[in-house]
Amino acid sequence: MNKPLMLTISDDLPDSGRRRFLKGSTLAAGGLVVGFHIPFVSSAMAQAVTPEINAWVVIKPDDTIVIRIARSEMGQGTLTGLAQLVAEELEANWARVTTEYPTPGQSLARNRVWGDFSTGGSRGIRQSHDYVRKGGAAARMMLVQAAANQWKVPVSECRAANSIVTHVPSGRTIRYGKLAASAAKLTAPTDIALKDPKQWKIAGKRLARLDTVSKTNGAQIYGADLKMPGMLNAAIKDCPVFGGKLKSFDAAAIEKRPGVKKVVRVGDSAVAVVADTWWRAKTALDALPIEWDYGPNVNTSSASIAEWLKAGLDANDAVVGNQAGDARKAIAGATRKIEAVYSYPFQNHATMEPMNATAKWTPERCEVWTPTQNGEAALAATSEAAGLPQAKCEVYKINLGGGFGRRGAVHDWVRQTVAIAKQMPGTPVKLLWTREEDMLHGRFHPVTQCKLTAGLDDKGEITGLTMRLSGQSIVAAVLPQLMQNGKDPVVFQGLNPSGPEASIGYSFPNVLIDHAMRNPAVPPGFWRGVNLNQNAIYLESFIDEIANVTKQDPLALRRKLMANHPKHLAVLNAVAERVGWDKPPPKGVFRGLAQTMGFGSYVAACAEVSVSSDGVLKIHRIVASTDPGHVVNPQQVEAQVEGSFVYGLSAALYGECTLKGGRMEQENFDTYRVMRMDEMPVVETVLVPSGGFWGGVGEPTIAVAAPAVLNAIFAATGKRIRDLPLKNHSLKA
Repeated sequence: MNKPLMLTISDDLPDSGRRRFLKGSTLAAGGLVVGFHIPFVSSAMAQAVTPEINAWVVIKPDDTIVIRIARSEMGQGTLTGLAQLVAEELEANWARVTTEYPTPGQSLARNRVWGDFSTGGSRGIRQSHDYVRKGGAAARMMLVQAAANQWKVPVSECRAANSIVTHVPSGRTIRYGKLAASAAKLTAPTDIALKDPKQWKIAGKRLARLDTVSKTNGAQIYGADLKMPGMLNAAIKDCPVFGGKLKSFDAAAIEKRPGVKKVVRVGDSAVAVVADTWWRAKTALDALPIEWDYGPNVNTSSASIAEWLKAGLDANDAVVGNQAGDARKAIAGATRKIEAVYSYPFQNHATMEPMNATAKWTPERCEVWTPTQNGEAALAATSEAAGLPQAKCEVYKINLGGGFGRRGAVHDWVRQTVAIAKQMPGTPVKLLWTREEDMLHGRFHPVTQCKLTAGLDDKGEITGLTMRLSGQSIVAAVLPQLMQNGKDPVVFQGLNPSGPEASIGYSFPNVLIDHAMRNPAVPPGFWRGVNLNQNAIYLESFIDEIANVTKQDPLALRRKLMANHPKHLAVLNAVAERVGWDKPPPKGVFRGLAQTMGFGSYVAACAEVSVSSDGVLKIHRIVASTDPGHVVNPQQVEAQVEGSFVYGLSAALYGECTLKGGRMEQENFDTYRVMRMDEMPVVETVLVPSGGFWGGVGEPTIAVAAPAVLNAIFAATGKRIRDLPLKNHSLKA
């Protein structure tokens, strides 16, 4: 089998690429391009965009259907899921469906007709399903109208199915491809009714992903594969200490090495070598004498940060996220008090494909090719680094070799690439980070600690609960405009009393959950599952602690506290039923439960584990239930749940980044392990979509992985693990 390893692009690709896009977007191609109103585009803007260029659906004369997807594909299946939704309303022949990415520059030029390009927070489908479905429905209505016009019959007598319009009374038929040109001349409908999900024939079904074949035969191109004629390659080193700067470097020591073209300063803190091949750039950079100014954080360590956060557990400077009644008073008057302190470490996204981009800069235009979770954010970063308006820049999105939030809000690697290319005008330059650079300069899962206190009455009932969170705020560092009077709402994921994004799922007579913000120099980022991960560990482990102290069954206690939270209870009951909670597990196997709600979905899990006499943990089985409201592709949802446990359990078992001398100690996978295949448990997914809302599936179940296992470990050993990762603990009896 021929296995292409890289993509070759002609010198004039930017222009030819644009011509191909525009050609496919106009009637000159004999195709249909559909435009329609998007809720977040003003009516004036919508009217300014003609149907011929407000493109979501393109139908070619040969019946090929091109569905344009603004969201990013990074292995989660969003591209296929959104295509299913469009094809469903379009009444398309799924076998003829393909996809392509629009560019953020073209979207900007067309008044953001494609809307939000961001793919994070499990929003890919749940926040765009409505308008992409309307795109498919509008296209179908225009095709049917075109057929009715051609036949001179009432549109009510015509039906569409499988990319064919049929005149029901006469039995006449016509293919979509033959109708496309005439349909495109019609005015797009404004009154669009969507199907009831009960009528779905394409959406809601187990269809193979559209990108599977290209990934298995080697045809899929990632940013690291990209190659262009005349392209040079760059390797970079940034100051390894957070907040440090580049003092000096001796370019003369390496600039005569084979293939080296240039040694350049990048911003205040980095230096890059540009060469004809990446390996020559990298090895020359390794030999480059560099002097760093390590700056004010050189003495910062994990221990010093931990002490700082510990002080925050009792500090007065805290903002409230959830409050009802008087929890402190209730606890003070309680018959019994339970208290525990938990902590959660820094963690790295550790995507398999390191950060990379290719840029070509001229004084008139800057173009970037890169894997990104947010094309619009990448375009903004390109514009700023290029010193050009966004209208003179463009970003071409490539499928991601992993994202997990790293390639979303912050595009530092794009800025670096453009800064390098700007020093070599007219030459395409590809910057590829080494694994070490990627690990040292990530945007890390925030470090936090949590003190939980519960008051119990003489019957063992909870009278009050307090949770003091102490630690980093991602929003304060990355999106400060979203702060709410000093509060980072993301900090309280899974701990809010109500709301579409996160609900605590339990009813307490008195509760107080607050946050003492402590922001060390380590840059935080939106790490897959975000704050829901540690918050679920804190609360679900503590609920188990209360169950143990009050001698209650962990399931029974949760059911009692969930009496007013039916959706939480439904997923928990689904897990309990599937795992057979009312029956004893196999000898030597112990169970642990966890539940939460986040990213619009309700999830629960039960882990079955054993711990040998010498302390070896074996996770045998995890049963996970999820209610995302609607399931677009059951196979993809199950794969996402299974994958989320790989990610969540890797974090629980091994995921820890430690700071020494102001820099991260973990620089590669030898010191930052992930789960191996022989460690992975059987995962059984129970889908219980209740309808009426749209939730995410890529992140919620990550949050129940660790607490379910931790609670099972306690059941097996009597040891309560309150800080991760598990590799730091002995489980010997």
